[in-house]
Amino acid sequence: NKIIVHDILSEMEEDLDFRDRVISMAVGFGYLVVTTSLQCCIYLLQNLNTPHIFDLKDPVNYIQLSDKYLLMVDNAGMQVYTYEGRPVSAPRFQGMRSEAVNGSTVSMSSDVIAVIDHSDPKLVRVFDTLSGKELGKPIQHVLDVTSVQLNRWGSATHRKCILQDRNRDLYIVPMGQTAAASKEAVPFKLGTMCDSAAWNTDTDMLAAVMDSKLVVWYYPNVVFVDRDLVHQTKFSRDASDFGKDPQILSFHGSHVAVRRADAAELSAAVSPYPTALYGIVQKHMWEQAIQLCRYVKDSTLWACLAVMALADKELSTAEVAFAAIDEVAKLQYVLSIKEIPTSEGRNAELALWRRRPDEAEAILLQAGLFFRAIDMHMRLFHWDRALELAVHHKTHVDTVLAMRERYLQGMGREETVPRFLQYREGVVIEWDKIQAKIEKEKENEANRQGARPYQE
Repeated sequence: NKIIVHDILSEMEEDLDFRDRVISMAVGFGYLVVTTSLQCCIYLLQNLNTPHIFDLKDPVNYIQLSDKYLLMVDNAGMQVYTYEGRPVSAPRFQGMRSEAVNGSTVSMSSDVIAVIDHSDPKLVRVFDTLSGKELGKPIQHVLDVTSVQLNRWGSATHRKCILQDRNRDLYIVPMGQTAAASKEAVPFKLGTMCDSAAWNTDTDMLAAVMDSKLVVWYYPNVVFVDRDLVHQTKFSRDASDFGKDPQILSFHGSHVAVRRADAAELSAAVSPYPTALYGIVQKHMWEQAIQLCRYVKDSTLWACLAVMALADKELSTAEVAFAAIDEVAKLQYVLSIKEIPTSEGRNAELALWRRRPDEAEAILLQAGLFFRAIDMHMRLFHWDRALELAVHHKTHVDTVLAMRERYLQGMGREETVPRFLQYREGVVIEWDKIQAKIEKEKENEANRQGARPYQE
């Protein structure tokens, strides 16, 4: 019936007495939550004298805390409360078993809750924290999911989830704006032989013990921005001293706390500079971010800054960062994007960089930039779609046919697609006219209302 709270820094100790037997407790985010058989007491750690107390209908089996809310699981199911003890929501789904809800199968952030489906472990269901309603379709995986964790850094648009499956593979899934744009959230594989993984409490960094190595992804969002840079934005070191089946207890600041199989706790340190970079970038202080990278002289940090800048459409910073890590092709592409006169054109190219051509096409068509959409598909060798758009919008059919003919000549092949043969019959290809039309399109785009060059 008693809990002793010991403050390590001030060496103060306080006894908390309860009327009934203490069943479960949780500490985090500046709060201590204690449940007895009949009551729940929520203490602010700075002031343990006046807790928020409310009665419980059933004994609580599990508690999970987030920065704004707390999740409690009892025999009736899951309940979300504020730290004042006010009920917020009660997420439910068919086939839910409260005894199967634990730290591995449920994860809560300030805006969403992810739960592994108890009747089909291949599904991960996502609920809105405030309303308790299910958001869209469940995330579908190929194998049974054993563990799920949401990141807590940033706004709802930055929300991501990591999954571990029966094969001990680690996947990451977008949950925010990224997922909405790409219709269905597709898990991306980060690695295999994963013993344990945890998000950082202060930033978006992710740590995992995989195949006797401690791996830290300094900016996991890289997989949804530029996958080529995944290996350049992660840190890896030998972790054979962790032994078999180590579990990451916490990843706070630049320290990873790990518990070995024999219950011994070890600590590993990672670079403090990415944490500093997150703080600077969150305030949009790009010049200071460049200065930090120049001071540290580390290619991993430069790569992180490049991807962060791209994600925030900050092209001038991305230009400096790509130059620093000798990514010449990416640097040239950034420079070419900066020369596009319209913001829609630039956004479409950035969507294309993220491997989302459908989104890029939608941006261009909505803005009425039909030639740019046709030209994009020709550059991607999506000839059928380019011709389809040209015919539908009654513009640049001859341009598509001419470019297609030049492409086939270069490849030493003949045209075999019936649709192209059909349109080719009635069209005379004159390169001078085509070049003049393209130049006119560029001129029209530059003179559009609202068109202005990229602002530094």
